[in-house]
Amino acid sequence: MSGFESDEDEGALHSVKFIEDVPLMMIVEIGRTEMEVQDILNLKKGNLVVFEKIVGEPMDIVVGDRLMARGEIVVVNERYGVRISEVTRPEEKIGERRE
Repeated sequence: MSGFESDEDEGALHSVKFIEDVPLMMIVEIGRTEMEVQDILNLKKGNLVVFEKIVGEPMDIVVGDRLMARGEIVVVNERYGVRISEVTRPEEKIGERRE
């Protein structure tokens, strides 16, 4: 412990370290759309489903049901990934666009 840290600081750091390895589900939403059940049941291979998001628009990154960031889809070694471009504010909601 350095001369600048108090016992309280060390305790808070220990509390954070304690939960660092807790697994959480991360979801990257590429888009949303509304469809009637009949339309979904009629989908066939090759059908096109159009989402509300525009190509190039940042994707929502959701962790534990909370919007945490936005980013863009990238391909790395033939796998999809997400490059984080923006960390959101706590009051922002999923699907909400920041002006």
